[in-house]
Amino acid sequence: MSHDKRDLLVHVCCAPCATAVFEALAQDFAVTAFFYNPNIQPDTEYQKRLEHVQSLCRMKDIPLVIPEYDEGSWVRQTAGLEHETEGGSRCSICFRVRLARTVAVAQTMGIGTVATTLSVSPHKNVYRINEAGADAVQGTGIVFLDRDFKKRDGYRKSCELSRKYGLYRQKYCGCLYSLPLKSEDGTV
Repeated sequence: MSHDKRDLLVHVCCAPCATAVFEALAQDFAVTAFFYNPNIQPDTEYQKRLEHVQSLCRMKDIPLVIPEYDEGSWVRQTAGLEHETEGGSRCSICFRVRLARTVAVAQTMGIGTVATTLSVSPHKNVYRINEAGADAVQGTGIVFLDRDFKKRDGYRKSCELSRKYGLYRQKYCGCLYSLPLKSEDGTV
C-alpha cells in the first residue's frame, strides 16, 4: 500500500471487468483487489475466473485478497429467488452480500475507501450497485466510490484489454440461475 495515494479495496467480479477499472483508478489510488464472489457457480467456473483475476493482478502488480469460497452462504441468502429474472431482487441481494463483505475486509485491513468493478457491465444496474455500496459503508467511516465505470467507454475498453491480455470472458454473470441453458447439440 502506498503512502502517496489513498488505499482502495476494489471488489472484483471478474478479470475482464477489472481491466478498465484498474486503469481508471490507478492514477489516484493504491489499489488492492478483493475477489469475493460466492455467487459464482459451479466451482469450475469460480476457479477459472479466479485464475484469470490472479493473472491480471500479477500483470498489473496489484495485491489480491481471496477469502474462502462459500457459495452456501449466497445460496441461503437468495433462497426462494431462483426464478427471478436477471436484474431482479436476487441480483440486489447479491450486490449487497459482496459489498458488505468488501467493507468488512476493508475495515480489518485499515483501508478507508472501497469500490467495485460491477458497474463496468452494461448488464448491471449501476443505481442498485451504488445503493448497495452506500448501505454497506453506512456508519463505518469508510467511503464507497459510487462510480459508473462503463461511462467514458469503460465497457469497450474492458473488452479490448481482455482480448489484449488473453483473459477469459464468461457468458453469464456467475450464478447458476443465470447460466444459459444449452440444447442437446451444445448450442445456447
